[in-house]
Amino acid sequence: MTTADQLDRVVADPIGLITDLVADVEKELEPETIRAVVTTVAGGRAKSRTLAAALNRRPTLLGDGRSPAPRALGDLLIALRQAGAQAISPPVCTECGKHLRTLQRRGHDWYCGVCGPVYVDCSACGKNRRISTRDRSGQPRCAKCPDTDGRDPLAVVHSVICDLDPHVDAGLIADAIRRTMPRAADQQKLAWALEADPSLLTGNGHLAPTPAIVRLINVLHDSDVTGIVRPACPLCHRVVRLHKPLDGQRVCRNCIAKSRVEECVRCGAHREPATRDTQGRPLCPNCLITDPANAEVCIGCGERRRVQNRTTDGPLCPNCKPLPILVCSICGRTAPGTHSRLTGQPRCGACDQRQAHCSSCGHIRGIHSGTLEEPVCGPCTAPDAELWRPCPTCGEAERLRSSGPCPRCTLKQRLHELLTNGSGSIPPKLQALHDALASTERASTGLRWLSGGIVSTVLSDLGSGNRPLTHEALDELPEGKVVEHIRSVLVASGALPTRDEQMVRLERHVKDLITSHATAEGRKILHRYATWHLLRRLRRRSRGKETTYYQLQVARQYLRAGVYLLNWLEGQNLTLATCRQADLERWTTSDDARLRQEAGHFVRWALAQKIARDLTFPAERWNGPSQPMDDEARWATARRLLHDGTLKHEDRLAGLLLLLYAQWPAAISRLTVDHIEETDGGVRIRLGAVPVELPAPVAELALQQVAVRRSHAVLGRTDSPWLFPGGQPGRPISAWAMGERLRKLGIRLAQARSTALFQLATELPAAVLARTLGIDITVAVKWQRAAAGDWAAYAAEVSRRTTSRAVHPSGNTGPGRGHRQE
Repeated sequence: MTTADQLDRVVADPIGLITDLVADVEKELEPETIRAVVTTVAGGRAKSRTLAAALNRRPTLLGDGRSPAPRALGDLLIALRQAGAQAISPPVCTECGKHLRTLQRRGHDWYCGVCGPVYVDCSACGKNRRISTRDRSGQPRCAKCPDTDGRDPLAVVHSVICDLDPHVDAGLIADAIRRTMPRAADQQKLAWALEADPSLLTGNGHLAPTPAIVRLINVLHDSDVTGIVRPACPLCHRVVRLHKPLDGQRVCRNCIAKSRVEECVRCGAHREPATRDTQGRPLCPNCLITDPANAEVCIGCGERRRVQNRTTDGPLCPNCKPLPILVCSICGRTAPGTHSRLTGQPRCGACDQRQAHCSSCGHIRGIHSGTLEEPVCGPCTAPDAELWRPCPTCGEAERLRSSGPCPRCTLKQRLHELLTNGSGSIPPKLQALHDALASTERASTGLRWLSGGIVSTVLSDLGSGNRPLTHEALDELPEGKVVEHIRSVLVASGALPTRDEQMVRLERHVKDLITSHATAEGRKILHRYATWHLLRRLRRRSRGKETTYYQLQVARQYLRAGVYLLNWLEGQNLTLATCRQADLERWTTSDDARLRQEAGHFVRWALAQKIARDLTFPAERWNGPSQPMDDEARWATARRLLHDGTLKHEDRLAGLLLLLYAQWPAAISRLTVDHIEETDGGVRIRLGAVPVELPAPVAELALQQVAVRRSHAVLGRTDSPWLFPGGQPGRPISAWAMGERLRKLGIRLAQARSTALFQLATELPAAVLARTLGIDITVAVKWQRAAAGDWAAYAAEVSRRTTSRAVHPSGNTGPGRGHRQE
């Protein structure tokens, strides 16, 4: 690659250039790993270009680690070493040559903690030492010679202000000072500054030595303290916020910009530079934002244009900039919006982008009129052929914002750019992903997803072959919701096989937790406990199904409890083999003990494996619910969910399943549409082995949820098996998210389920309870005994009555009850 090509890549592909330069030196790390590290460190556009330019100028820094260089390059070297790089040098101290794990810098030079600090002569003792503080005159002081002042700085400031307003409240002054400068050292500097120059409060605030004094003046002025005058800019004389110091006085932002005016090297305009080119020449803001290399995909229109505004969702072009606040004629919300050119009525941004089934024609299109319940698309609102010009690519009649293709064609074009390989074709494994994304009902949603985060980068790497299409390759990327969402899209489209993600997270957590233990013997015990007991039992109980979030949490707690106990034993110079009952009881009663009951599970396992001996740690026996039963509140909440039509129907159904059938959020979240059975006689739900007949109101909610549940918006319209689809394609709502939705309804999960299960246990035998609710028979028996509804005793009593009626007065058994009639 020529030098000119590399300079072009500094602007067009800084991440790829840095990755290639590092890969030329480091042979131990895979390119995918290097790219993931570079992406994490490089950050945004400006930082990544600066990093690429500096490394392109001096690539030998990767081998020697010597400054001068930007701080970001030092962070990159440290991150690569942490990722396992061997040929990459860590940063080196400029003075002593020490290898650094963290660095300090002066300018572009890197220093260690010994060479970095500056030593000057203390103004008090005269010795050459590190600067600790500065005195009231601004002179340096060492740590042994602080400029002490025994007075209360708040009282000093109050006395100065009392000269202006004798009736000012001391509490008001103290509160204003604490709000603007909470540190005691800053309060002391404030007292010295105002005592030396009280005129700072009466108009000379532009001479304040620290910006906190200006903020205090503004707070006191807003509190109507008499005599306090907000300072004006000394150059333009406007009473505005004073931004930064200039020639010993604080001036406004406009005056700062005027003082920095230079001639733009491209357009010749005299303005404050927004950036500089590769040769250090100034560029004005207009040339920066209009540079084609700086154009980005707008989240509003999906086109690559110059950025006008940046939001948390992404960049906006000038046509999609923030809108005025209006009352939407469709949804009734007060939100940013525009006036529709078709109807002249205000429409919020959400309704402007909303696509739904038109109540007139049934097509999924943008909504222009109607209501949320009965939306009307544009062609049905104003059926004028001249208003709806066809897309130049597909010919579909759409009213387009520009002369380019429609959002659907734009999405297909973007997907083709990302997923094609070097030969210009889409790999067969990614064809299903391409078809699913291209056929999504809401093309704008797909465009926003492709433009967010690292989605486009990951898909481009998969399409070009730079990253293998495997779960292991995705595991090398930085952990986060974006990567997990990309994985779920790939799995839902069939590009990747299904994997138990909770189990993978648990295995990763087990590995990290075991590695963190200090001793080799402890790591060996924890590995046996986690691998051959916790994980093995969890896989056996899952029976091929995906691990739930609560199963993951329980296994984590058991393993953490074992780590806590072993760490404590290590601190006492003990092991499990040498630990005695007195030592164990000493730990359980100490303040350092955590997860005591979970540690009992670890101790009992160690005893069974003969790793420990002469120890007892009995399990706690469950003796019934610990929380009070509130049956009236349960039924009141159930009635509200049955009849309150303002609540979402999916929340109402989930809440009723908890209140009426004692189902945990984990069980509710994993229900599928196959669990709902519609028969001629009604609707049944299968929570256990035997279906349960649903009452009419609940049955109506269940059928409604089956009918209107939506697949994920990013993918095409696919048949999701889940009754409550989640935020990730192909997966149900998480148990945690389901619990949060129920809590927002005012339902106390544990108390509501205990009350429902307690009531059901008094009415049904344990066997029926277990088969209908899907709980274990032993759990059902325990709840029945706790509810004092022991059906086994009842059955025995019935049997005894039947036997007594069948016995003759003489004491002989009657016919048919134990003896054959002679």
